[in-house]
Amino acid sequence: QVQLVESGGGLVQPGGSLRLSCAASRMSISAYTMNWYRQAPGKQRELVARITRGGNLNYADSVKGRFTISRDSAKNTVYLQMNSLKPEDTAVYYCNAVALDSEFDLWGQGTQVTVSS
Repeated sequence: QVQLVESGGGLVQPGGSLRLSCAASRMSISAYTMNWYRQAPGKQRELVARITRGGNLNYADSVKGRFTISRDSAKNTVYLQMNSLKPEDTAVYYCNAVALDSEFDLWGQGTQVTVSS
């Protein structure tokens, strides 16, 4: 079964760090554009970070300098390192894989990140 499974969410104090993981099964992450999205209560889902097949990186302005997306092809896993977390980073974080030359669009189940003192 082709799937993405996120992990690493949790409760963290403001200023703290978390690393989210997105493990892919029956697909190669290197063949797709991999995205991290988040959705806070009452808000639309927003793109947080992206890594393309060619390794280009893109970030939302709100997380630039604090979040880093990376991938480990050997482990077939994408990561989101989140530093200097703020309460406004609280959301469910989703991993997403898309193919720009097809309709392939796969989502994980999401992992909750809560930033609170």
